[in-house]
Amino acid sequence: MKYILILLCAGILLSQLSVAQKKTTSTKKGKTVVSVENVNPQKGFVVVETSLGKITIQLNDSAAPKHSANFRKLAKEGFYDSTTFHRVIPGFMIQGGDPNSKNADRNSHGMGGPEYRIDAEIGLTHERGVIAAARQGDQINPQRMSNGSQFYITVTDAKFLDGQYSVFGKVLEGMDIADKIVAVPRDPRDNPLEKIIIKKVIVIE
Repeated sequence: MKYILILLCAGILLSQLSVAQKKTTSTKKGKTVVSVENVNPQKGFVVVETSLGKITIQLNDSAAPKHSANFRKLAKEGFYDSTTFHRVIPGFMIQGGDPNSKNADRNSHGMGGPEYRIDAEIGLTHERGVIAAARQGDQINPQRMSNGSQFYITVTDAKFLDGQYSVFGKVLEGMDIADKIVAVPRDPRDNPLEKIIIKKVIVIE
């Protein structure tokens, strides 16, 4: 099974909230394209409790309704409980949400998820502190559909990913925790040597 990851490899990378707005969207071949950033300030907060602290995120139900609803559903079901941030790259992002990361076999980390994918909702930009969905590469996933559970949080602007991945929210508090996570020692697969556990994700409504 292909390793699910953000397309740009670490080697290339290393060399190189909210006010509601009106939106313009279009749908084509299962993909929703969002032309402007939209945030619904009335709902959507989630708190990701990690072994290093809490990260508060506002999901963007207006611009990415499918991804926001899915993340909230999985959180309520306890899907993310005891998973880890299995991939961290300094100067880029932290990635988590894989149920395989509960297993001792690190070779399986990054390859799991629920038995479904989510239609792309592409349009929001990759600023520092956004949450977006991981996916398989274009060769086997030309529609750029997202993995059903895996997500990443950027620790810096990553504009080179704009137009390629579905951003569905933004960190409101806890970027200092994300910065701690991205800086931990890691193995050659960028998996933290000491597990960074997602204890649970709490939905605030």
